[in-house]
Amino acid sequence: MSFSFRRDLITRPIFAWAHKALPPMSDTEREALEAGDVWWDADLFTGNPDWSKLLAFAPAKLTDEETAFLNGPVEQLCEMVDEWKVNWEWRDLPPEVWEFIKRNKFLGMIIPKDYGGLGFSPYAHSEVVRKISSRSVTAAVTVMVPNSLGPGELLMHFGTKEQRDRWLPGLAEGREIPCFGLTSPEAGSDAASMIDTGIICKGTFNGKETLGLRLNWHKRYITLGPVATLLGLAFKAYDPDHLIGSEEELGITVALIPTDLPGVSIGHRHLPAMQVFQNGPNWGKDVFIPMDFIIGGQERIGQGWKMLMTALAAGRGISLPSQSSAGAAYCARATGAYARIREQFHVPIGKFEGIEEPLARIAGTAYQLDAARRLTCAALNQGIHPAVVSGIMKLHATERLRITVDDAMDIHGGKAVIDGPQNYMGNLYRSVPVAITVEGANILTRNLIVFGQGSVRAHPYLLSEMNAIGDPDRKKGLADFDASFWKHVGHAITNTFRAWGRSWTGGAFAPAPEAGAATGYYRQLSRYSAAFALCSDMALLTLGGALKRKEMLSARLGDILSELYLLSAALKRWEDEGRQDADFPALQWVMANGIRTIENRLAEVIANLPNRFVSVILKFLIQPLGANPLGPSDKVVHHCAQMILAPGAVRDRLTAGLYHGNDDGPLARLERAFLLVTANEPIEKKMHAAKIRDWSEAVKKGVITADEGAKLKAAHDAVALVIEVDDFAPEALSPIYRKRQELKQPDLKQTSPDRAAS
Repeated sequence: MSFSFRRDLITRPIFAWAHKALPPMSDTEREALEAGDVWWDADLFTGNPDWSKLLAFAPAKLTDEETAFLNGPVEQLCEMVDEWKVNWEWRDLPPEVWEFIKRNKFLGMIIPKDYGGLGFSPYAHSEVVRKISSRSVTAAVTVMVPNSLGPGELLMHFGTKEQRDRWLPGLAEGREIPCFGLTSPEAGSDAASMIDTGIICKGTFNGKETLGLRLNWHKRYITLGPVATLLGLAFKAYDPDHLIGSEEELGITVALIPTDLPGVSIGHRHLPAMQVFQNGPNWGKDVFIPMDFIIGGQERIGQGWKMLMTALAAGRGISLPSQSSAGAAYCARATGAYARIREQFHVPIGKFEGIEEPLARIAGTAYQLDAARRLTCAALNQGIHPAVVSGIMKLHATERLRITVDDAMDIHGGKAVIDGPQNYMGNLYRSVPVAITVEGANILTRNLIVFGQGSVRAHPYLLSEMNAIGDPDRKKGLADFDASFWKHVGHAITNTFRAWGRSWTGGAFAPAPEAGAATGYYRQLSRYSAAFALCSDMALLTLGGALKRKEMLSARLGDILSELYLLSAALKRWEDEGRQDADFPALQWVMANGIRTIENRLAEVIANLPNRFVSVILKFLIQPLGANPLGPSDKVVHHCAQMILAPGAVRDRLTAGLYHGNDDGPLARLERAFLLVTANEPIEKKMHAAKIRDWSEAVKKGVITADEGAKLKAAHDAVALVIEVDDFAPEALSPIYRKRQELKQPDLKQTSPDRAAS
């Protein structure tokens, strides 16, 4: 290699410094970083996103077959499920529902038709989960888990032809019930620390001596585990006798374990936050499996972590975001209706400004989450597995669902607190912590993964620089680092001036497509993308590998990246739906709320950077006058809240794809009362003008007709039915009371100890 002034005299000492500053990367970390794809997140990291690329991206659509499935079997499944009975009487889905799920191949939605599955797209998978989630959390979890991270997806991506031929038809038809064992008592979010083992050895299987593994494991929190017939298992493989090579520690490996094998023990059920989907622990004691039970065969030993991360990159973008999107839309539809029919001080509570604020937050969040779900599914439909975006989706969809449900509970008050068959909010509220916890705890995802993985994968140059630093061939590494590093320097200089110019002009001249009333929002995101890219580079430059230990800084930078993605999705939805003017208040609320978060996080990053000189420079470039965290105006809040306080196309678009029910359940009664009340508004206005509140008096005085009076009575009766709450006889709730009645003991409520003693 010939002498180069730049490389040998300038880059070499920087390369040596970086080599010392950057901590060594474990194989597990590298596999996690390299899993999945980069996509729109990479554009956001450049500081200059190409909006034409985003707007040209084809929105996800359903085929006729997928639409028919939603309108047919999915609708029927929702009709079959009574969530109160499932949770409080049966503690499970009834046998006929299980059979219906299997017969209609709900467990094989993602399995190709060649293997007997439905062969549905990721978007169809999402729509199915979303609709079922609006009816039953238990049914939704039962359906979504086999179609997410599990044996089916792993077999399709990594299995051998023989394995796919053997297992996929049974999984598609429901003859095999799958689960996946990853979490163990010793390893939760840090799954790589599992102590479950597989020792390569020779053993007897089906009467023949064969090469295989002797497995020992303890797994817990395994969804569908108590009823599974096929267990996907993650463990660490070892070859102490060097039967397949010179290495002893081979790494995390994934295998398929029929649960009827000797040594497999299935534990009793867990009860996660009073949700009754099947979940529980399992164990294996000296379970012997042949090599062809390893997913992908012997050559895939040690590749399990990369396989899991690749599958998770897709799964986290579908299941929980779909469930969260459904929950937010459900809250919007139910809470808007309740706030319209429920009166206090003779005024619908939805007209109080104190109620409008959470109503707007509910409506805006429902709009945003479904926008992000659709955009992510569009990427998945095109074969993109966006790892960082999937982490963003899982984290923010579930966190924002938590806020939305809390708001809905507050507005409903006692109606949502008193449990019983008429309470349509309580079970959703109880289920939220489960979504927050599973598929990567949110605290970990926010503090370590979104920016930690995003900065390496989505940054235009960082991964190539890290690979060059880690190259065992130091000469080649120096050459590769030299090429990437100086491109990075040029990019950083350009972006510094870009961020400065856009910040000082308020984004007035930042690039944006012609998007009508939304054009200014694109300019703002272009501005904040440049500011984010600059802050990221400065944090990486001044902290190096220590940044991953500065979790609060990493979390704030991750929040900015997340907001940029979620706001991009909202703008994309606005465009894809034809710029619906009536929906614009939701977009206004979403953008103002997101920009407030970005402004605050930028200020927090600048204030907390350890290098104070860089901090002062960044403040001068990006926020010379400080943060501007105003958020949605009162006018925007009012208009956004109104979107869910009246029936019509706006409300229907915001809550499309949910199960609305055609029975006499509590939601159907709420919808009926809502339609009656809103239809009677002109009659109510007549009575208000006459200063009469009682409809019968208004009829007597001729203010309204008898027919109008009958309509008001029907509405009032319907409202009374909705605001009723359940009560229970003592013996229905307390086994102590029932036992006392059986023994004919005196009622302790009526007989005090002193009276009994006398």
